[in-house]
Amino acid sequence: MLFRGLTGGTLGLAALAAFLASAGPAGAQEPDRIFDKSTVWRPLTPNDKLVVYGIDDPIVGGVACHYTQPEKGGIKGTLGLAEDVSDISLSCRQVGPVQFKEKFKQGEVVFSERRSLIFKSMQIVRGCDVKRNTLIYMVYSDKVIEGSPKNSTSTVPLMPWGTEAPPKCGDFLR
Repeated sequence: MLFRGLTGGTLGLAALAAFLASAGPAGAQEPDRIFDKSTVWRPLTPNDKLVVYGIDDPIVGGVACHYTQPEKGGIKGTLGLAEDVSDISLSCRQVGPVQFKEKFKQGEVVFSERRSLIFKSMQIVRGCDVKRNTLIYMVYSDKVIEGSPKNSTSTVPLMPWGTEAPPKCGDFLR
């Protein structure tokens, strides 16, 4: 897990963010920042942006996801004090032969990051539609005090790659 948006501020704030970031699961991956597009121009501080990130599914080789999320600029964004909104879009695709590294549970977290200093996080979770042999990825944000219904879903039908038949995702459910 990580807290995005902390680009300045006091040492105490940085230490707190580092502590919160260390609370994530071992081996958590850092997303690849692909590109950004400014949405609100600010003359003296960083602009508000939409940022596209890429991640690989850590348990399912051959599947990659891209998500776009807004990042606040301005003074609060620069100091890491702005709470990012929950509007996140998601797209996942098969990018090679699918290889399951281990069994997984329906709704298991693939990637997670903090969206505010304390109360909100964004999570990408994975499931399997056994009947259609399709992986399903959902991104959502939650809040400890007040939930957020905003979410996005993407599906990856498991297809042959070259001459290899696709694995059955249902065979890898716990």
